[in-house]
Amino acid sequence: PGLSYMWIFNNNTLSVQEDSRRFVSQETGNLYIAKVEPSDVGNYTCVVTNFEAEQSVRGPPTPLTLRSDGVMGEYEPKIEVRFPETTYAAKGSSVKLECFALGK
Repeated sequence: PGLSYMWIFNNNTLSVQEDSRRFVSQETGNLYIAKVEPSDVGNYTCVVTNFEAEQSVRGPPTPLTLRSDGVMGEYEPKIEVRFPETTYAAKGSSVKLECFALGK
């Protein structure tokens, strides 16, 4: 609660709202990229903002490079689900649940 996550790509704010291939989880801060393309290669930096403390912290840059051998590494096809055991919502309110399909 009170935290917001955003990512910077090569020193520019990554606008994921206009990009259907990228998503930033506001639950974990993770950045998900579907079908990596050559234009995705570069440095990614996470910025976490705590609104209550009125502070932002920038993490170290993480480089993304393309593999030429086609190996997926740890990202074999799987469904990533992190639903709480019980979700409560007031009538008329909005609820956001995140579910990701990871893989090649």
